[in-house]
Amino acid sequence: MIDGMDDPLVNPVPAALTGPLRAFGDRRGRAVRFDPDVSPFAGLPANPDGQDWADLAALAGPGETLVLTGPGAVPPEGWESVRPLECVQMDGAGVEAVPDPDAVELGVGDRAEMADLVERTRPGPWGPRTAELGSYLGIRHDGALVAMAGERLRLPGRTEISAVCTDPSARGQGLAERLVRAVAAGIVARGERPMLHAAATNEPALRVYRRMGFVLTRPMRFDLLRPPAG
Repeated sequence: MIDGMDDPLVNPVPAALTGPLRAFGDRRGRAVRFDPDVSPFAGLPANPDGQDWADLAALAGPGETLVLTGPGAVPPEGWESVRPLECVQMDGAGVEAVPDPDAVELGVGDRAEMADLVERTRPGPWGPRTAELGSYLGIRHDGALVAMAGERLRLPGRTEISAVCTDPSARGQGLAERLVRAVAAGIVARGERPMLHAAATNEPALRVYRRMGFVLTRPMRFDLLRPPAG
């Protein structure tokens, strides 16, 4: 973890990129970012100074949109704030994590279908290499991939469940919940603890997660930003 950084759960991207996922991004000073084809996420210390912002701008390059996670620091002049995303972080220690007999592990040969499902359902940021971050499970109906969930951020002792999505034709069957439990089972089997992030306004999803046993940890803010043009 970067020196002086907060609790990794409060500021998870630096903890991931200086820890278990260091091979998937870059660091300059105290600024970090994922490779663009993996994720738009970036991170700074809780109280960044001018040099931290300059380092992040150098990592990003002009005009590229980043998603800055963490305490919600105010960018300096020249940065464009595209929009804030109010989210919540939830802990899954109390979730019944069980494998699902219908869940199949998704691999390189499934990437096109995974990207197509994400395009139809918009569960969150997805890039050509996002699926390399961890294990992804899916459920197929008549051979077609209709639901998926997997792992994204990995911190010491924690793994985030992400990309939870179901094709509209298969909703209402509990597939997403089954897959979240199955992904959680793999995380628990490694001796880690599942967690997730969700939009604070997505009450239907939050209701499902609470019913499963996820507990609110804290509000989170994800800021879409663009660095200075040059």
